[in-house]
Amino acid sequence: MNIHLSPGAPLDVPQTLARYRIWGEDPSNRLGEGVFRRVLALDGELHGYALRWTGPPDDARLTITIPRSRSTRVAEAVGAEVRRLLFLDADLTGFYRMAKLDGGLQGLIAPLYGMRPTLAPTPFEMLVGAITAQQINLAFALTTRSRLVRRFGSPLLVEGEPVYAFPAPDVLATAKVGDLRRMQFSTRKAEYVLGLARLVSRGALDFGRLASLPNDRVIAELTGIRGIGRWTAEWFLARAFGRGDVCPADDLGVRKSFAYFYARGRQLSERAIRRRASAWGPYQNLAVHYLLAGFRRLTAKTGGGT
Repeated sequence: MNIHLSPGAPLDVPQTLARYRIWGEDPSNRLGEGVFRRVLALDGELHGYALRWTGPPDDARLTITIPRSRSTRVAEAVGAEVRRLLFLDADLTGFYRMAKLDGGLQGLIAPLYGMRPTLAPTPFEMLVGAITAQQINLAFALTTRSRLVRRFGSPLLVEGEPVYAFPAPDVLATAKVGDLRRMQFSTRKAEYVLGLARLVSRGALDFGRLASLPNDRVIAELTGIRGIGRWTAEWFLARAFGRGDVCPADDLGVRKSFAYFYARGRQLSERAIRRRASAWGPYQNLAVHYLLAGFRRLTAKTGGGT
């Protein structure tokens, strides 16, 4: 079965999906040349799909192939996941109007035109990834997360390529700290990930309810969970719920990006970053991702980076 989508707004798929290649291969999000493969879990069944794209950012065309299904329900679920993953609901046109008036952002529009922040396919997957990335470099975070996926996820061949479904909360809830320690998780991170899985598995953490709450309430509830601080909660709002008015100001990469684009290399305080970001209103999430991507491009050319 094939699904065809025309976003109707700027979309550069390779730049949008680049995060799935920058720090290494992700076994649950397989990005190849001109194709992205993933596995959707729906009602206890796994459905692999492949996303391909053609055309320039202003006329992007998407084709989703679901090799083993003819179900309309599966097609709708896969289509919704792709729209979410590519953040097709983001107002990129409005963001560009604002960015043209901003000294730091205006120079990033042309090289990054059509790039959108990816949203995590599921809130649980996003939180596990964020906990894994705490206080370590992102390449090593992906390495440990990939070990977790291969050990507890379910593999499926998608067009002949092995892709892993991200581990379900009830599966991870049965794991032991020692299992994750052998994957080079610290004891604390292992406890955090397994504790989160158990909360979700027994219904004590309801992402649907969280999605209905304002940012401050979401942050308050999430930071009440062991292993989740404000940094994780703000990235969750940005990359799980796609909230526009969020700036993870204490993130090291965000701080370096602001220093480069707005302070001639001088580190700004968290308060100063939040004050500047607040002027972007509902475009803070997009602005932060453009600054991060722009900074990565510059540091890649000079051999630096985070």
